[in-house]
Amino acid sequence: MGHAGAAAAAVRYLRSAGTPAPVEALPRPELRCVREDERAPVDRAAFRQVLGQFATGVTVITAPAADGEDGPAGFACQSFSSLSLDPPLVAFMVGRTSTTWPRIARAGVFCVNVLAAHQARLCRAFAVSGADKFAGVPYDEAPFSGSPRLPDALAWIDCAVHAVHTGGDHLIVVGRVEALGAGAGDHAPLLFHRGRFV
Repeated sequence: MGHAGAAAAAVRYLRSAGTPAPVEALPRPELRCVREDERAPVDRAAFRQVLGQFATGVTVITAPAADGEDGPAGFACQSFSSLSLDPPLVAFMVGRTSTTWPRIARAGVFCVNVLAAHQARLCRAFAVSGADKFAGVPYDEAPFSGSPRLPDALAWIDCAVHAVHTGGDHLIVVGRVEALGAGAGDHAPLLFHRGRFV
């Protein structure tokens, strides 16, 4: 399936799941192959090494269990950003092969938990594929979505899925912010830089 087909499929999937937010696939520029007279794409290892110089914050994206599922969904995500103030929008990027993303898509809502520096172990637990990520993890429900809200996080942002776009081997998920809050503590953020937590 091409990128445009994947975006359309994601939109159809979210609509069929009865998401409360309108989800629209926006027009994309035409894609084309690299011509022989153009520079070849950069080496993947070099891409990772150079982009790893940019320090990012770390979050855990969570969603409530959709119908027929045993428990909530969640994954560690460093590709998160604020997007728009009016309307209030945020965005995160997730790999197209993610097994957690379809569960979030079915729920149609999610909560972003911004992790503090002392939560590296929690982040690693949510980075494991196929495990029960919530085993032994306390949480309460975010007020709008019912998504797991993790204790001691620096902040939480409660969202409805607003739009999904393709971006190479990732999906760009835009969320409409419905509720949010910051923790009471004065902790430093968990950062990821050069392939490790700092």
